[in-house]
Parts: sequence; structure tokens; C-alpha cells
Amino acid sequence: MTAPGGLAIDEGVPTLPRQRRTVVIGAAMVGALVLTAIVSFRWGSADSPHPLPTATPEATAVEALSTAEIYAALAPSVVTIEVVNPDTNRVHATGTGVIANADGVILTALHVVNDVGSIRVTFADGTASAATILAADPTNDIAALAAAALPAVVVPAILGSSGRLSVGDSVVAIGNQLGLTSSATAGVVSGLNRATTSNDGTRLAGLIQFDAAVNPGSSGGPLVNTRGETIGVVVALANPTDAGTFIGIGFAVPIGTAVAAGGDGRGPQQ
Repeated sequence: MTAPGGLAIDEGVPTLPRQRRTVVIGAAMVGALVLTAIVSFRWGSADSPHPLPTATPEATAVEALSTAEIYAALAPSVVTIEVVNPDTNRVHATGTGVIANADGVILTALHVVNDVGSIRVTFADGTASAATILAADPTNDIAALAAAALPAVVVPAILGSSGRLSVGDSVVAIGNQLGLTSSATAGVVSGLNRATTSNDGTRLAGLIQFDAAVNPGSSGGPLVNTRGETIGVVVALANPTDAGTFIGIGFAVPIGTAVAAGGDGRGPQQ
């Protein structure tokens, strides 16, 4: 199995102080809350002169976003990650990350950042900053990064639940594959609860299998459902050859697994 990102991961470093930033609350989240209130709150009863109608599946269904709409919603939350050789100042590993909360914590694939070198992240607005590993979960190939400087406006992704996924569900992968930054590809969930072995021999389990194209540089990027919610973090692709390129099978760690170890909401812990 080949990881679709650069080499990565190292031991975590002490948590950096949190920084307060303006947070953009996604319209999808607000809409979901309003929709929940409408469905849950019933005024009157069947005996009332003017009872409110009971919600129907047609009234409560959330219309699927197009691939273009999904990309537009997630693009501000996607981060380019580079590992720079301190001696030559040359980039020797690249990958993708996704902003997971209002503090600007970035989730990515651990193998992207575990190589020797300094980590540099570039946010969607062009803000570039050094970053450090805040926490790491080698058993799931997940790392959380803290940037030394954040954009004026931090846009965290809306996190969904992989528990509602079914084989055949549409998904979009966003990442920096093959050096082509902010690329979006679409496909479907092609399997659930899959297992594979990473390049360093670590066995990864409970993975989402999908067929949206990913390649080196895609690792750490978000896998997104049609509601614009991040439901996974891309960590690997399958290729029986040594080419290391996509042939139709990618894998993502479910978002719940990616953040579960960080009980305080800051990402996985050591």
C-alpha cells in the first residue's frame, strides 16, 4: 500500500497557547440547526384548532450539494503542508491538512510530517507559517499541527459522522495531489471498515474505502460528504505496483477516529 503524501511524523511537542481568532460559522451548520428546530418543535396537538403539520421526509431532506458547492465550502479550511530540509531549504515532502476547530488546529496524515525537517503550512488565504506537531496517533496515521501564525479569519471545516455512510454514497476528496494544489475529485464510498498496511508496516483498520482520485500530496486532505461535512482524513491509496499512483482505491480514517483521542477537542493525543 502507498501513502498519497510525503513522508512524515515525529513525536508530538507541547501544546502551543491557543489564539483567539474570528471564526466563520458555516451556513450549512446554521441551516442544520434551524432544520432540527423545525422538525423537533411541534406547537399544538391533533385536537388543536390549528395544529402545525407533522414534518414529512420530503420537508426534512437536505438537498445534496454539487461538487462545486462542496469545494467552495471546504476550500477555506484546506491547508498545504510542506516539510523543508533544514540544510538545503528544499521541500522534500508535501501533503494536505484540514482546519479542525476554531483554534486553527490542523489535522493531517502523520506520515506527511514525520520526516526530518521543519514543517511549513500555507492557508487558503496565502498565510504561510511554521508549524509543529501538537499531537500524534501512529496507530491511525493521524497528526494534529499547531501553526505559529494563523490567518486573520480561521475557517474550520464542519465535521460530520462516518457512522451514517453507506457504500455508494457520493464523496469529494480535496488535496494537493502531485503538486497541484487545491484539487477536487469526486467519487463514491466503495467499502467500509477496510484495513491496510502503511509504508512503515503499521496496520490501519476501520478505514473508509473510496474511489475519488488521490495521489502523492493528497494525504491528510478531507474526504467530504454531499452535505459539505468532513467525514474522513485521507491516509493511503492501494496500488499493487511500485508506481505509487492511484488506480481506483483510496483510504481515509473516519473523522471520529481522527479526533477521538483528543478529548479536549484539540486533536489526537500522544
